[in-house]
Amino acid sequence: MSPRASRTLLLAILAGAVAGVLCGWFYGPAMVKVGWIGRFFLDALKMTLVPLIVAAMITGVTGIGRTGRLGRMGGLAVAYYASTTALAVLLGLFLVNWIEPGAGIPVAGAETPEKVAEKAEGGIPAIFLQMVAPSLADAAAGNRMLPIILFSLALGIALLGIGERGQPVAAFFDGLNEAMMKLVLWIMVLAPVGVFALIAARLGQAGGGEGILRELAALGRYAATVALGLAIHFLVLAGILWWLAGRGVGYVAAMGQALLTAFGTASSSATLPLTVRCATEAGVDRRSVRFVLPLGATMNMDGTALYEAVAAMFIAQAYGIELGLGEQALIFVTATLAAVGAAGIPQAGLVTMIIVLTAVNLPLEGIGLLLAIDWF
Repeated sequence: MSPRASRTLLLAILAGAVAGVLCGWFYGPAMVKVGWIGRFFLDALKMTLVPLIVAAMITGVTGIGRTGRLGRMGGLAVAYYASTTALAVLLGLFLVNWIEPGAGIPVAGAETPEKVAEKAEGGIPAIFLQMVAPSLADAAAGNRMLPIILFSLALGIALLGIGERGQPVAAFFDGLNEAMMKLVLWIMVLAPVGVFALIAARLGQAGGGEGILRELAALGRYAATVALGLAIHFLVLAGILWWLAGRGVGYVAAMGQALLTAFGTASSSATLPLTVRCATEAGVDRRSVRFVLPLGATMNMDGTALYEAVAAMFIAQAYGIELGLGEQALIFVTATLAAVGAAGIPQAGLVTMIIVLTAVNLPLEGIGLLLAIDWF
């Protein structure tokens, strides 16, 4: 995509997001009717996800492997993901202890959400079981990308191991990756209206402006704590990293389409195809993009990790349960691990939060306190 076309699309997506907020706010439930348009756009992006991840990971591994940098690149990527996720959790714990948003929150009538109750047996072993799947088709259908990524990583390494006989297979996946990028370009024509519909419909479901204000009034301090943590993590940590990498505002602008689409879809997985394209067009090495980004879209859930740590402490405060340093250390570990196992779909954090709450014996019905504004 040419720079001019890219800027035009970015402005169109931004306009769609703003229009979605305004229409959802003022017209409320009437905007729920346009939700199918957003769903169509979201599903079209997700349709490209599995072939793109498989092709990108395999070509990324084989490309980096031929240079002898695969082990170093993989080690740095995993260390980076673990470090930033840990920092996000620590930031969340600091803010929630300082602000104490759960103090004085009424807990009467809170119930365990159905989709959480179905998975109440989850624990740390469930995190490791998320890494494999008896059927890759079932994993794809359930938006479980980690087994697909690990399989693709292993297959790419295996292709390197068989030498020249693996090159035709690697070339096939390289061509598939390029074809998927072209398909993503076509789908992105729908992005402005898709983002508009997703945002407007979600705000409409919340009851428009008055309904949103009622929800935020009840849990405003909690929402503010999470939003503050996310803002600090993004602006401060990411800003430092961009500076260390020698990139700045220009790089953020180049990633604008991916950022706005992520905001509109609330799905890191659905946004991955666009993230790959934006990073490539921003000048990042193609081999690094194909290897690092699919891995990061599943493992590097900093926002989910911060959110779950704050939510666990919020529930403890609401129920008047005192959590000491040991319990908070356990929240730190489980929130970091649970974020890795979270699916890159809207509200996936609600389900993986059971791992965090179970680890420190907090009531699962406390999740019911968060339902009203979890979408926000």
